[in-house]
Amino acid sequence: MAFEHKSVLLEETIENLNIKPNGIYVDGTLGGAGHSYEITRRLTSGRLIGIDQDEAAIKAAGERLAEYKDKVTIVRNNYCDIKQILNSLSIDQVDGILLDLGVSSYQLDTLERGFSYKEDAPLDMRMDTRNTFTAKDIINNYSEMELFRIIRDYGEDNFAKNIAKHIVRMREEKPIETTFELIEAIKAAIPMKLRINTGHPAKRTFQAIRIELNKELEVLKNSLQDMIELLSPGGRLCIITFHSLEDRIVKSCFKQNENPCTCPPSFPVCVCGKLPKGRVISRKPILPTEEEIEYNKRSKSAKLRVFEKAMSGERLIKR
Repeated sequence: MAFEHKSVLLEETIENLNIKPNGIYVDGTLGGAGHSYEITRRLTSGRLIGIDQDEAAIKAAGERLAEYKDKVTIVRNNYCDIKQILNSLSIDQVDGILLDLGVSSYQLDTLERGFSYKEDAPLDMRMDTRNTFTAKDIINNYSEMELFRIIRDYGEDNFAKNIAKHIVRMREEKPIETTFELIEAIKAAIPMKLRINTGHPAKRTFQAIRIELNKELEVLKNSLQDMIELLSPGGRLCIITFHSLEDRIVKSCFKQNENPCTCPPSFPVCVCGKLPKGRVISRKPILPTEEEIEYNKRSKSAKLRVFEKAMSGERLIKR
């Protein structure tokens, strides 16, 4: 199957990156290079560093960006290692960083990857196929309490406790190995009358398992500060999220870097010495247009947030 992914919020992201023809930009979730292609074609003497852990994405991006190969460096890795990656390329600062989080259309539509609950496939869900631990290992080896925790915390499912119980009960008879077998356990845990008009009953559990397996929230949380530090003055960090857990982390980090002061509100002057790193450009998240949602249903839950690094010597006011 060809690697295909419809880039979400493409125009909005490119506009907010404020691309300079001689700038250095990082796409930390390269995918099929939809965003990266638009960045690269705007560069003259600039450079793009594309990072992705998915082998298929690396191959597809290389083909898509072939005409600009003199301006592009592609690295197969996780964006959490951005600091080391840039250091190895002798790059201290960059003018913009982009993250388009979540799972790609290609990953969802490639059955053997096991990301989708719409087709029967092996329980895999690895974003990096070099890892040996899969979703099947989580489903069959985690305790009932651990399954409950991840479905509750990462899937925000009200039936997390019952779903975990039914998974354990089913695997006692034989290992759960496919997506449809897992869905069978999930459906048994949710009363039929509550499944009507609430979307697919497995959606939240699949999200939870994928997040746990790929450590998505942990990686995001541990990478944001490094990314802000790596921005040059005036540089921008653009992040597209697809669910509230990701968005909450991004929003909190941006807010903390805009207003790090820990002094009580009653203090007339800041004495803690913690200075703002920059400003939040998107006070409210940027959302896809109705036209985009019509064209690409998977963009419906997307949110773009933007942070700009302070210029040298710029005095930022506490908000």
